[in-house]
Amino acid sequence: MKTLREQLEPQLAELNRQLAPLRARFEALQPREQVLVAALQGLKGRDDHTGWDDCRIDAVEDPGSDDVTFARDVVASLVQAGRADPHRVYVMGMSNGAMMALRLALEMKPAPAAVAAVSGTMAASSACTGPAPQVSVLLIDGTDDPIVPYAGGRVGLGRHKTGTVTGVTASRDWWLQADGLQGTPAIATTFPHLDPVDPTRATRYVWGPQAGPQVEVISVQNGGHVEPSLRFHYGWFYSRLVGTQNRDFESAEEAWSFFRTKRSR
Repeated sequence: MKTLREQLEPQLAELNRQLAPLRARFEALQPREQVLVAALQGLKGRDDHTGWDDCRIDAVEDPGSDDVTFARDVVASLVQAGRADPHRVYVMGMSNGAMMALRLALEMKPAPAAVAAVSGTMAASSACTGPAPQVSVLLIDGTDDPIVPYAGGRVGLGRHKTGTVTGVTASRDWWLQADGLQGTPAIATTFPHLDPVDPTRATRYVWGPQAGPQVEVISVQNGGHVEPSLRFHYGWFYSRLVGTQNRDFESAEEAWSFFRTKRSR
């Protein structure tokens, strides 16, 4: 009998195909904003699928590679070549990539100016070391995410689960403390709802001044394990697996809006 992972192989391959336009959406910012996009690829883990060695001690299928050094070396080579500003390095990731983005915020030296984590939060049992530098952090998460639970817990789909994470609130509070921020958010706004068929609603909460350090949470009510997008929408089968995709904003644009004012020391 096939495992759940084997049964889902065709759909996961289709997902990777569909993700390409979302990456292209961020790359579309290049001519307009004069940004350089470096799309890094993780190694294969014990399950023979590519991924990242994020902070979860109990994620047994992570590849076990030194991904922090890998990312640092890529950035250093771009800076040395005169193609990147060392004070304007930003990291964005989705799912396991979001957890890796948060690890880079914790451990990469020099630290990135800001990171955006979509559908991914902090490790509950963490291998990452501290203390953390002051890094601006954007979290984008769906309240009905079936893979990375919004309130925290085991990560995975169906019976295929590995590693645990803290919830969005706990992850947010961790970074608020690290960045010396507290109290109620300075900004709390709901995105205009554009598609009457879309059952989700997105609200933005922001702590701290725009120049940073700053923490922002975009909470997608009824949203699943998927990047919100105005233009690129997943098919029905993938939606059945991971939940509903919000259509009220473009994740790449929101991330860049968050990044553009941030500078590292």
